[in-house]
Amino acid sequence: MTILIGYLPTPEGEAALEAGIAEGQLRSESIVILNSPRKGAPVDAALASVEQVAELLRRAEVAGVEATVRQPGHTDDLTDEFIDIADEIDASLIVIGLRRRSQVGKFILGSHSQRILLQADRPVLAVKVREKS
Repeated sequence: MTILIGYLPTPEGEAALEAGIAEGQLRSESIVILNSPRKGAPVDAALASVEQVAELLRRAEVAGVEATVRQPGHTDDLTDEFIDIADEIDASLIVIGLRRRSQVGKFILGSHSQRILLQADRPVLAVKVREKS
């Protein structure tokens, strides 16, 4: 089986990656790191660079977890893309990072994380960034 990790080069993405690698170790499963930029965007800060991808793979290797990184572009709905890939790889678990948002922000903008939690037909682990002490 495989664990699907939603990754952006953000603190939330890092939290998801750490949790996903830990789950991969615990379950002796490989991981797929999904970093999906919007197609047609001239610059996308969500896209991990070649160097960042190499570092993601190195971190998984150090942890003893087999990993691949997928960077398919999406045009319409990231949530649908995410769930389609989970189905395609028969993910045993989906790991996503959550960011804090106001109630109004959630209502107006919606939330890919919320939709993944509600629409996925498999377990979803949603992690937050650790508070610095």
